Amino acid sequence: MTELLSSHSIESALNQCNNPAHIYIGYSGGVDSHVLLHLCASITKFKDRITAVYVHHGLQAEAESWARHCEKTAKILGIDFIVLRVNAVARQGESPEEAARNARYLALKSLIGVNDMLMVAQHRDDQLETVLLQLLRGGGLRGLSAMPEIMAFGQGVMLRPLLNVSKLAIDNYARVQGLSWVDDPSNQSHDYDRNFLRNAVLPLLKQRWPACDKTVARSARHCADAQLVISALAEELFRRAFNAVDKTLCISQLESYEVTQQPLVIRQWFQALNLKMPAQAFVERLQSEVISAREDSDPALSVQGYCVRRYRDKLYCLKQAVPETLRDIIWPAGQASIRVSDHQTLSCAPSSAGIDREQWQDASIVSKARSGGEKIRLPGRKDHHALKKLFQEAGIPPWERETIPLVYLDDKLAAVGDLWISADFYSEKMQGCISLSLQRDES
Repeated sequence: MTELLSSHSIESALNQCNNPAHIYIGYSGGVDSHVLLHLCASITKFKDRITAVYVHHGLQAEAESWARHCEKTAKILGIDFIVLRVNAVARQGESPEEAARNARYLALKSLIGVNDMLMVAQHRDDQLETVLLQLLRGGGLRGLSAMPEIMAFGQGVMLRPLLNVSKLAIDNYARVQGLSWVDDPSNQSHDYDRNFLRNAVLPLLKQRWPACDKTVARSARHCADAQLVISALAEELFRRAFNAVDKTLCISQLESYEVTQQPLVIRQWFQALNLKMPAQAFVERLQSEVISAREDSDPALSVQGYCVRRYRDKLYCLKQAVPETLRDIIWPAGQASIRVSDHQTLSCAPSSAGIDREQWQDASIVSKARSGGEKIRLPGRKDHHALKKLFQEAGIPPWERETIPLVYLDDKLAAVGDLWISADFYSEKMQGCISLSLQRDES
């Protein structure tokens, strides 16, 4: 039986979407997005809220003529039209497909305000391709869930109203309506995995299993349902182990979970840090080499420009950067702050407790890096303590210690960053003291 396509299902979906204020339609000029635009243009209730959006990737010479074709088509249909120009050049580690998709979605997100909607024309065959690609890449439940019909996007939502519609139905509609569209020649290139599946593999699969787009889409929905249950469990386990202040995981809490539950929490952690999901091999190494390491060891694993390491009972995920090199800086008299390294500023301000102001004003002040063996006597304590012991006592991770400047007044250690002040310089006087603060640049 021939599947018929009409605007009624789209109108029904829109009516259930909290009456969107504005509707943007991703319009590439291809047959799928043209059909979606044509269907939406016939919905009188929403037509004056619709804008067709052509994303110009700048990768092909034909893109300019495609943009003109899209603008002309939108005008004929009485639909507003805009062009978004993006830089879709792949960065290191990105495939051309991934770079184009990321650039496209980043640009589209900037459009979508509160209660706005983006509609895209992905259909059931696209869903089939997505599931197969995830399967061939070893994707888990989240990947095999493929594309949802509706999801949060920008400040609004993204809707895929044709996700349960076959490619054949879309093509039939375009032919019956006499639509004119553009064909991207790169779609025939087998250099891209999705194109190879679409052009060489799926026709063979459909010869043997004609309804495979429906059955695989059903499997994707089963995976999505299972993922919802697992995500709820992962979120609960994650909340118990996560420290929101420093964005670390509690290792003892993590170790109290089943070995099979730990990867759920680790992936939830990466999601909370806005990082890509780590590969299974990385998660296994993290469990065996870092989480299970001795408490006094300092193992580290690198991923996505970050380094995961442990200190005491915490698991840290730190952005890898050039090591912070502290400078020996003379603090000019009367100056409120000095730059002690490329990414840190040390500031002083009047206070009722801190370094005695008269001592501060009368001294020659220098900020220095640690050289090793420094000691300081803290207020309320009799003995001098090695900085190493104080750092350990305060639970400051080793990699942070070398970035903390030491402040000397007339060659005597007066303060350790904004952490401690020497008893020889400490005072409590109403507005008669100087407090220090160390600020790190936002990365």
